[in-house]
Amino acid sequence: MSGRYWIETLGCPKNQVDSDKIAGSLLAAGYGPAKRATEADLVVVNTCAFIEEAREESIETILSLSGARRHGARLVVTGCLAARSGKELAASLPEVDLVADVGVPVNFLGGARYIGHGDKRGLLPKLDLLEMPRPAANAPWAYVKIAEGCDRACGFCAIPSFRGPQRSRAPEAILDEIDGLNVNEVILVAQDLASYGRDLGRVGALVELLGAVVSRVARVRLLYLYPSSLSDELINAIAATNIAYFDLSLQHVSRPLLRRMRRYGDAKRFGERIAKIRSVAPHAALRSSFICGYPGETEEDHDALLNFLGEVELDWAGFFTFSEEKGTLAASLGDKVDRALALERLRECGEVQDTITAAKRQAIVGEEVEVLVDAPGIARSYREAPEIDGIIKVPPELAPGSIEDVRVVAAEGPDLRARPISRGVGT
Repeated sequence: MSGRYWIETLGCPKNQVDSDKIAGSLLAAGYGPAKRATEADLVVVNTCAFIEEAREESIETILSLSGARRHGARLVVTGCLAARSGKELAASLPEVDLVADVGVPVNFLGGARYIGHGDKRGLLPKLDLLEMPRPAANAPWAYVKIAEGCDRACGFCAIPSFRGPQRSRAPEAILDEIDGLNVNEVILVAQDLASYGRDLGRVGALVELLGAVVSRVARVRLLYLYPSSLSDELINAIAATNIAYFDLSLQHVSRPLLRRMRRYGDAKRFGERIAKIRSVAPHAALRSSFICGYPGETEEDHDALLNFLGEVELDWAGFFTFSEEKGTLAASLGDKVDRALALERLRECGEVQDTITAAKRQAIVGEEVEVLVDAPGIARSYREAPEIDGIIKVPPELAPGSIEDVRVVAAEGPDLRARPISRGVGT
């Protein structure tokens, strides 16, 4: 059977890479992309299961697409929620034709409603999404997953339980994939990016890979850098590119709370790493994310985070309330933080960071910057990662995929507005 497919992707950029690989397998099987879900013969939902809100969004999306699909269309659920709770999903959602664990062909027609790790070996070979080919990108940028899984044991995270230990890709396979994407910006992603190559016994593998990628594309960005793995060598390598963007996975700054999270660091160490980055690249853009309301978080812990935000002045930061995940250390901890208090702490952190971000964006007004045009009227400089940071609004006549010099003329919250610079004519 073949026809038209639609893939709905939820969650992180790593899931988007998996969806691209699924699309590649469907194209190879004779399917073609549908313009919208309601026209597809096969509707695939690539789910997220990182926190409770993500699981709820996944279920809502599944039900919505089930109701909207055309008569006779098959609905398949895959991704992290299928990997983590596949049997339960298949039992509770009769609307779904197949719940397929990560790596199961989503166009499988064997009659089973759920195929998981224990079942699929006897039915069909497991596809290695990490190494499968993918179609050329539809945008001038693309995520590239360089490793799967994670060897860390963070107290709040269940990802290793269903994505497994870290498995780094060979550099040659990554570079071959990049060569086929036809993009001007590559964004390297993994659950633990800075540990790339350790499972292969290769010290400094990420720095070597970064150098090879830089020679192939105009812009290279790295997402999700664990702070203890952010060596001086890696800082220097990132600063030497034209994308001095550091996405640091900090989660909190209170040393006692970070130990309860089974995480490295504290405010002092993180501050020193950030100071090192800025000494090498004073213009660097920094992002991080933080959990509010982790079990045992005190007012002193929260105040320490607020003080840290005010002192280091990150360009971007995301804040999330703690989500209790079955099977994690955090689920067994006492001293739970009331949900309303966690939300209040999140709001306070957001207010502090919004003020900082707004001031940093305003400070860019008048500057000349180089941007990549993502789509008509939308561009980004090195300071903005796609889909998570602000954008730069540019005239719609600038061609998508082009790299342009523009002058920032206004700040609009997290976004900027800019106009092209006419060389030799004046600005």
